[in-house]
Amino acid sequence: MNRKPATSFRDLIVWQKAHALVLDIYRFSDLFPKTELYGLTSQLRRAGVSIPANIAEGFKKKSKPDKARFMNIAQGSLEECRYYFILSQDLGYGNTEQLLINTDEVGKLLDTYTQSILSSVS
Repeated sequence: MNRKPATSFRDLIVWQKAHALVLDIYRFSDLFPKTELYGLTSQLRRAGVSIPANIAEGFKKKSKPDKARFMNIAQGSLEECRYYFILSQDLGYGNTEQLLINTDEVGKLLDTYTQSILSSVS
C-alpha cells in the first residue's frame, strides 16, 4: 500500500495512536484516588502527553538524527507509562491490560517510524 507523504504530524498513524493512548490515560487516571492527584495521576499524564508531543516536535525537525532523537524521547516516555500502568494495576487502581496492548502497538509503530526516518534517502 502506497501512502502519500505526511504533511502534518496529524497525518502520522503513530501520532494518531499515541494521541488516542493519551485520551485513554486521562480517562483511566480519572478513576485514581484523589490522594494521587499530584503523584501518580500527574506523572502518568505528563509521561503520556510527552509521547505524541515529541512525535509532533520531531516531525518538523530537519535532520534525520534530530527527528530520530525526538522519537527516542517519545519511546522513553512510552516505557515510563508502561511502568505506571504496572504500578496502577498492582495498587488496585484498575485493569491496565488494554492500555498495555495499546502501549505495545504505539511502541511498534514508533520503532518502525524511527527506522524509516533513519533509512530514508532524503
